[in-house]
Amino acid sequence: MTNNKEEINIIWLKRDLRLNDNEAITNARKSKKKILFLYVFEKILINNPHYSERHWNFIKESIRDLNKNLHKYNTKVLAITSDITAVFNQLSNKYKINSVFSHQETGLLVTYNRDKEFKRYCRNNEINWVENTNNGVLRGLLNDDNWLEKWENYMLFPQHFFSTKDTNFTTIHEIDKLSPYFNITNLETKENKTFQKGGTTSGWNYADIFFKLQQTAINNISNTKAPQHFSRLSPYISWGNISIREIFQRAIKEKENTEDKRLLNLFLSRIRWQAEFIQQFEMESTMENASIEKGYQKLKKNISDEYIKAWKEGKTGFPIIDASMKCLNKTGYLNVRKRSMVVSFFSNALWQPWQAATHHLSQMFLDFEPGIHFSQLQIQAKTSKQITYSTIKNNAGHDADIRFIIKWLPELANLSVRFVQEPYLMTSLDQQLNKFILGKDYPLPIVELRKYHGTQIKITF
Repeated sequence: MTNNKEEINIIWLKRDLRLNDNEAITNARKSKKKILFLYVFEKILINNPHYSERHWNFIKESIRDLNKNLHKYNTKVLAITSDITAVFNQLSNKYKINSVFSHQETGLLVTYNRDKEFKRYCRNNEINWVENTNNGVLRGLLNDDNWLEKWENYMLFPQHFFSTKDTNFTTIHEIDKLSPYFNITNLETKENKTFQKGGTTSGWNYADIFFKLQQTAINNISNTKAPQHFSRLSPYISWGNISIREIFQRAIKEKENTEDKRLLNLFLSRIRWQAEFIQQFEMESTMENASIEKGYQKLKKNISDEYIKAWKEGKTGFPIIDASMKCLNKTGYLNVRKRSMVVSFFSNALWQPWQAATHHLSQMFLDFEPGIHFSQLQIQAKTSKQITYSTIKNNAGHDADIRFIIKWLPELANLSVRFVQEPYLMTSLDQQLNKFILGKDYPLPIVELRKYHGTQIKITF
């Protein structure tokens, strides 16, 4: 009976939700066997505290975008809510699964353990599992000697362009016939314009706008708040709508036609920076729970539920922090400077362990990428002793910050610039004149920043 089953190969999509420059697709095509695209909304991740609905909606939008492009080839992604081995057990009842093609995933400990279990499953069921390098991050590397050279060679290597020549896909009709045997995921999502929309199409729209801005950005490199500094590509890279190599090669090409190349050089350096941190996490995955620097593992901080709740909700009494948290909670986005600031404030001013911030931030960041998240969280939690106080204190003249605060904290809109930044400096007379009551119209500071800043320096440094 087994010999009568049709042989297929499966492309297991994870954080590589794209058709172009997808080595798993290229290798599956070479096999000349029928191909099934598969995405599993795994229960172990749905129930994991690092993820939230905004992530699953972004993925659903990405799969819908894939399906729109695959429709012309009479196929689509089989999207299932289940556990990976349960899915393969059910598929094995109908097909003889020859090979599984996917990318290596630098993820959470739970996905690493899942991969080990799945490797055993494949070995026990005589399934060939081919894992491809993802974005130049190398598995099994003991040190980073020559890593940058290898990464740059990977970035310059020709892309795997999507082709359907001589490819036999599982048809839409065949996939629909499988539906009764699985918990098929509903890919519909409610429209929410506050979040970036998932999918390769949306990703390249952002990329086109970003690269076009570079043509008009001459002599503006020092203005780090200018729009051309923010590509907004991070969620599309994190979920694999666009590969790092695609963006890297596009940036190289754009440089050739750009008079002032400094901004694109900065952008390329940030791409390398991102890759380096993911590679570090691949090599030191214990940083998901433990401090990278062993000395900090002995540092004990008492958790304050009151402080954490106020920080999460943007009710600390410090406007730039509160506006940043409200923006993050609403849109899933903060620029690098504000990300660093809210973490530094949490760890240094509120004196909370960085581990207590990880779940909320990962749930809120639409571009949650484990390889970036934990290393950056730890670095930002231990930033220099001046960053928290100076960032809050010295915003004078930063018009963009004032506009940002007023946008997310409209209750401060009628105050002077000085009090928009630091309303806690208002005297009783100031409050009467402005018809504004601290503790009612806006929270009083939950900590005395000078006091806590001094404590932080004493203990940490």
